[in-house]
Amino acid sequence: MTIQQIKNGNALTIALEGRLDTMTAPEMEETLKTALEGVEELTFDFDKLDYISSAGLRVLLAAQKTMNRQGSMKVIHINEIILEIFEVTGFSDILTIE
Repeated sequence: MTIQQIKNGNALTIALEGRLDTMTAPEMEETLKTALEGVEELTFDFDKLDYISSAGLRVLLAAQKTMNRQGSMKVIHINEIILEIFEVTGFSDILTIE
């Protein structure tokens, strides 16, 4: 998985490429620990994300909880496979998806 961070003032976009799963979720968690400091608007760009597992969903949930205290979070450019995972797990009700 490739993680690209684009910071613009207090806004951060994290673009993911590949798979967010058991193998890559710890790397994403570590990235978020330092990246979210001072961020008020977090955007995950899933344009090139192929798959997300329960470990990846857990990372998103933790990020959402953090951003509930700091500002807002949204997920953009979701493919049909990931959208279906979000709908089956109820994440489509928890996350802001554009």
